[in-house]
Amino acid sequence: MSKIKGAIVVDEARCKGCNLCVVACPTHTLALTTNEVNHKGYPFCRDVAGACIGCASCAIVCPDACITVYKKKLD
Repeated sequence: MSKIKGAIVVDEARCKGCNLCVVACPTHTLALTTNEVNHKGYPFCRDVAGACIGCASCAIVCPDACITVYKKKLD
């Protein structure tokens, strides 16, 4: 049986740092930046743990649709 791993792509320019994705992530993969902001002056979310399982909870709760989740099959 193949194992699935997720990959997250965040549109950092559109992210407004609402933190909803960080709270929704069951594996605590996402976090807001603490010392960087985007061109609008907001901190943005990033994949910090690399433990994404591809559940897409973060993308579902994102009000600005800034997150795309991909699933990769591991052999």
